[in-house]
Amino acid sequence: MAKIERFEDLEVWQLAKEIAVEIYRISDLEPIKSDFGLKDQIRRAAMSLSDNVAEGFEYNNNPDFVRFLVYAKGSSGELRNKLIILKECGKLNQADFDILYSKSIDFSAKAKSFISYLKNFEAQKKLNAKNK
Repeated sequence: MAKIERFEDLEVWQLAKEIAVEIYRISDLEPIKSDFGLKDQIRRAAMSLSDNVAEGFEYNNNPDFVRFLVYAKGSSGELRNKLIILKECGKLNQADFDILYSKSIDFSAKAKSFISYLKNFEAQKKLNAKNK
């Protein structure tokens, strides 16, 4: 894997940003627009994905980055929970639900794979240092 210099170049961050932009779009429409508590909560959950990827990356070490990717993955579950409830309450149409739910599942899978990659990389680094 090539060395990434900026979090903006990470596929996982780009997907998280897409999710947040889409959440902002739908939360500016009725019926979510007038439900200020709901609007705030769903926006915070969506922003947490990209925020945590960016913050973890900027610590510039894999163990901290892994920790923040785990937080982002957790936020993806929180967001999916909110999406399910919003759809079942009639506050989110099926098309928006399908797109956002699918992207959230994709984000979780990508985050999980990235976490595994970074953990394996760190384990290999320790093994190599031990064998020297």
